[in-house]
Amino acid sequence: MELIGRGRDADVFALDGFRVLRRYRDGGPAGEEARLMAYLAEHGCPVPRVHDVSGADMVMDRLTGPTMAQDLGRRPWRAYAHGRTLGRLQAALHRVPAPGWLPRRFPTGRTGDERVLHLDLHPENVVLTPGGPVVIDWRSAAAGDPAADAALTVAVLRGVVLGGMQRAGVRVLLRGFLRDCAVDPAPRLAEAVAARLGDPNLRPEEAERLRRLSRRAPDGN
Repeated sequence: MELIGRGRDADVFALDGFRVLRRYRDGGPAGEEARLMAYLAEHGCPVPRVHDVSGADMVMDRLTGPTMAQDLGRRPWRAYAHGRTLGRLQAALHRVPAPGWLPRRFPTGRTGDERVLHLDLHPENVVLTPGGPVVIDWRSAAAGDPAADAALTVAVLRGVVLGGMQRAGVRVLLRGFLRDCAVDPAPRLAEAVAARLGDPNLRPEEAERLRRLSRRAPDGN
């Protein structure tokens, strides 16, 4: 099999022109992620179709097109438009009621009011296919408060540099996201920053930017 992608915790292999195999390196089961993706597809969310699951392996549709991050690296002037797309994708996800079997994080405190949260939605997890943007990497997904999901996206965008973009470009992307994400991330921002700072893979410069974020407005201004 040809290795065509390597993420934070999984490798992606081409099976043919239409399917890929995603294999988690830690051997963790992929069944619950596949179950969630099928549930989201039933609710109209743009996710890859899953063909088969076995242990840590998941066979999915092969998506054609760059990630949003790759496109931003080539066309940074699209930052605001891509930010709005990212916000709309998250807002649509938050209209989906959380199924009872989905793990809980960042609870709302209101019974029956929790929604599906991606918890790692950023431009590297959106593929721009000819049929429209598709959201990938659902392993961290949980049920909870949409504001926490938005806050985690803010924390990711304020901490990293995407596709070689300048920080000014990332701020433009973030303004577009905040316009259309449909919730105010501010009430959960401190929790989101703390969660990101607990990531052992975080680089020192990212950690420092996140600490500064905790003392600023979400858009970094």
